[in-house]
Amino acid sequence: MNILSAQQDGNDTVFVQQRNSFVEIEYSDMAEQMLSRSEVLHIRKDDKVYVVGDDALNFANIFNKETRRPMSQGILSSDEKSAIPMMKLIIEQVVGEPAYPDEKLYFSTPADPIDSKLSTLYHQKTIESFLNDVGYDAEPINEGMSVIYSELADNNFTGLGISFGAGMTNVCLAYYAVPVMKFSVARGGDWIDEQAARATGTPVDKVTSIKEDDFELDFTTDVGGVEGALSIYYENLLDYVIEKVVEEVDDEDVEEGLDIPVVVTGGTSSPSGFEALFRDHLEDANIPFSISGVSHADEPLYSVARGGLVAARSDEDIEHEGADEDEAEAAAASE
Repeated sequence: MNILSAQQDGNDTVFVQQRNSFVEIEYSDMAEQMLSRSEVLHIRKDDKVYVVGDDALNFANIFNKETRRPMSQGILSSDEKSAIPMMKLIIEQVVGEPAYPDEKLYFSTPADPIDSKLSTLYHQKTIESFLNDVGYDAEPINEGMSVIYSELADNNFTGLGISFGAGMTNVCLAYYAVPVMKFSVARGGDWIDEQAARATGTPVDKVTSIKEDDFELDFTTDVGGVEGALSIYYENLLDYVIEKVVEEVDDEDVEEGLDIPVVVTGGTSSPSGFEALFRDHLEDANIPFSISGVSHADEPLYSVARGGLVAARSDEDIEHEGADEDEAEAAAASE
């Protein structure tokens, strides 16, 4: 649903964000001038203008149109012929120019889903090519592993990380930063929106706007409304993901006697009440390992990007240490 980057600036982490969407409108000189004057991200192609990113949802509501997505189900959309140019434009806006040639950049990529025939390889290689063309040294990192880097540093990067994204939900179990199990399921926030829209006869974009506008999982809303439908399908998604965790975790994956911390994150986990709901459903499940606790990332939308930054900085530190050792050996040899 959102494309994000995280970059270190002194002691601060700077995030840049764009929505993974665009809307097509008819070209006119007046429309072109209005969009340019308002600094709305857009591209013109023949007699069409494509409004891209955060502004696309606003324009879709104004013109009563559905937004289109360069990415769908967690990867580049095979059904969207404009996916490649739109995705390139969004990525360039989000990452900017590298600070120096071949600056290290880690980008998250989902694991192949266990409940779908979707392959993530084409998506991964295409995004890697985009980023290398911009001038970065791009390296893929599993999305679930990125959650471990972001949220479990205080636990020696050991635990179960679950990223509830828009197109997929990614799961990773790691010991000391080494993944021992990782998978995804082809359900996430988009699936919730689509099911709630179908159940209530509401446009999907409208459902998405309601979900992102102070929606709470408190189960006090009218069951017949959009918020009630969202609550029902949130519960269904949590049960589905937990069921897949139980199926996929092997006894050999978990060290005997070790209590595993669980951290949940991702934009779909943003609504108030999500952490408590997930904990309740996890307690009711037959999980084949001991859980030391369940936590929710403080900034779930930024968690995966932050994890990629941690990995990139760690990688650069290792490279610098190696360069320093080489210099020291050269100096010693010359002496």
